[in-house]
Amino acid sequence: MSYYPDTAPSYIWSFIGGAFSMAYTVFIIILVILEVVGRWKMYEKAGEPGWASLIPFYSSYELYKIGWGHGWYFLIGYIPIVGVVFSIMLSIKLARAYGMGTGFAVGLILLPSIFHMILGFGDSTYYGPVEG
Repeated sequence: MSYYPDTAPSYIWSFIGGAFSMAYTVFIIILVILEVVGRWKMYEKAGEPGWASLIPFYSSYELYKIGWGHGWYFLIGYIPIVGVVFSIMLSIKLARAYGMGTGFAVGLILLPSIFHMILGFGDSTYYGPVEG
């Protein structure tokens, strides 16, 4: 085995890679926990049960109910092309329901996890679904 003094042994690189992988995993777990708690608080601000944010299809139902006023619209979200349009419209309606503007709606479209946390942890007030 030849040893080059200016290079580190391979186990050091394995250790560094493992450390970065562990730090990334911990970061993602913290981010997911914050998102769950933020959505929970967002649902509670709207007068819905917070635990509803944990159940997959029921969560979608409640989110559409908060934004549109009718929860059954979430079924339209599962139609391939129409679903994308409806999810964009949901983001706009959700921003309006919490008294936010168009810029916030764009944030909900592009980074929904972060903006749901902002709605949950922030001082926004739920005003209800806005018609139109």
